[in-house]
Order: sequence, then C-alpha cells, then structure tokens
Amino acid sequence: MPEILDMFNDAIINTTSVYDYKPRTMEFMIEWYNQKLKAHYPIIGLFDKQNVLLGFGTYGPFRSRPAYKYSVEHSIYVRHDMRGKGYGKILLNEIIDTAIKEDYHILVGGIDAENKISIKFHEKMGFEYAGTIKQAGYKFGKWLDLSFYQLILKTPVNPIEE
Repeated sequence: MPEILDMFNDAIINTTSVYDYKPRTMEFMIEWYNQKLKAHYPIIGLFDKQNVLLGFGTYGPFRSRPAYKYSVEHSIYVRHDMRGKGYGKILLNEIIDTAIKEDYHILVGGIDAENKISIKFHEKMGFEYAGTIKQAGYKFGKWLDLSFYQLILKTPVNPIEE
C-alpha cells in the first residue's frame, strides 16, 4: 500500500492524470483497497526481481446505473522513474485480459486532453477516441479538457438485463 500511495500522490501533486488537489492518506488508501476487494475489482501490480512495485493497474465502475454494468474505467500508474520502459503496456494487457475474464464489454480511459503520451499509448493498444468534455476540471491554474478513449471487448457472450 505505501508504494501505491506514493504513485497516486506523485500523480496528484505533479500531473493532471488525476484531477485531485490533495495527496491521499494511508487511511484513504485502505478504504480504497477494501472497496476494490468488496466489489471484486482487480489491483494488478508489476514487481521487479527485488519485489519492488514498478506500477499497478486497476479498474472500477464507469457509471453507477445498472445498464453500465459491462463498462469499467481503468487506471494505470507507473512509478515516475520507471516510465517509458514498457511497463504500462504489460499492465494494460493484464487489465484487458482480466476484464475479458470478468465478462466486461467496454474499457474506458479518461485522459487529460494534453497528455499526448497517454493518448498515443492508448491508441497503440487499440483504444478509440470517444469524445472530450471541455473544461471538465480545473488544476494548476487552468481549465482541463477530459478526453475519453474506449476499447470494445468481445465479451460478454450473453449479456443480460438485471
């Protein structure tokens, strides 16, 4: 948990990949972790040979209404000094594989519109542009546009309305 907390807080403090202002606390992270477990959402870690966390990926609900039950929004975090080494691709492939096994249909990525590296990465991974919400957030003294990218999976075979 401390390594995940460090990655979240680095993203909050130094980037627009998380539209949040204040660093998270360990108490917040414990609750976050427990909620992921309770809802059966994965937290996938990538470790080096010394068991140091290099990055992690997860997903959670895209929207709360029942008809969205086959759609999830994913997040990937790679330690700031480990970016550009292909770890994000490993994590996203695991996220995709897990979502397929769990019978989800859509993976959604909400990406700051100025984050060209993440956009290019998602496009290379097969995600398609799905739209932008202009001025969705305000951080670092400016309005931020939030772009959505989606990957349509071939699952579930037999979707149901419940």
